[in-house]
Amino acid sequence: MNMNISGLILSTGLSILFLALVFRPLEKLFPAREQKFFRPEWWTDLFFLLGQYLLWSGLVFSALYVCRGWLHAFVPESFRTAVASQPWWLQAVQVIVLSDFLIYWGHRLQHRVGFLWRFHSIHHSAEHLDWLAAHREHPVDSIYTIGLINLPAFILGFPLETLAGFIAFRGIWAIYIHSNVRLPLGPLRMLIGAPELHHWHHDKARDAGNYANISPLMDILFGTYRCPDHEPESFGIHEPIPRSYLGQMLHPFRRKKRTE
Repeated sequence: MNMNISGLILSTGLSILFLALVFRPLEKLFPAREQKFFRPEWWTDLFFLLGQYLLWSGLVFSALYVCRGWLHAFVPESFRTAVASQPWWLQAVQVIVLSDFLIYWGHRLQHRVGFLWRFHSIHHSAEHLDWLAAHREHPVDSIYTIGLINLPAFILGFPLETLAGFIAFRGIWAIYIHSNVRLPLGPLRMLIGAPELHHWHHDKARDAGNYANISPLMDILFGTYRCPDHEPESFGIHEPIPRSYLGQMLHPFRRKKRTE
């Protein structure tokens, strides 16, 4: 048990070091806006990062792994075998397209359905975006998102090896699009997601658009693509919300004074 805890702490420390070494130089060289490293609520976002790496992500993925057996009963064995026997690169393309479609509509629901917004608003409460703020996510919101991305792939028979690589890639990508970086892509921004797109999703307008993740094609297809040539004036949400880690963890469970 002590070995597992020590290994978890070590891997978390190495992950944080890796992310800082990758994204901090990018934010210094190509800043979307000028802001200090220890900007307001830096410590709150650090607690969210530690919570994700040390506790919540492991619990979510463990639940998915335990459930994989009965989930497979939804799809014939022959179909799942055919899916798993495809070339790895084709599996990767299929998983990306499937997950982008699902996360697009699931993300739009998070902004439209009051119950889902209670948890997702925690992520949008960040008023300063950088690689650390990407981790500000309520665990209930994480369960919803991770399940939406991975459960259908589990059911269809994509092997764990393919999903593990995809999960790692998507995690790095999510951190990148939240980072305080502006690297305009020109025409490529119609195919590849970027901070300049996702920053506008974090505009204070609750329905600001840009719900897609890896590629903006779903936003273009369904009319929610938005990419002005400048940064939003401000990030965050209009509703009052606690600023501490514990306060934000408890906030979605508090009784609302008015109906959503």
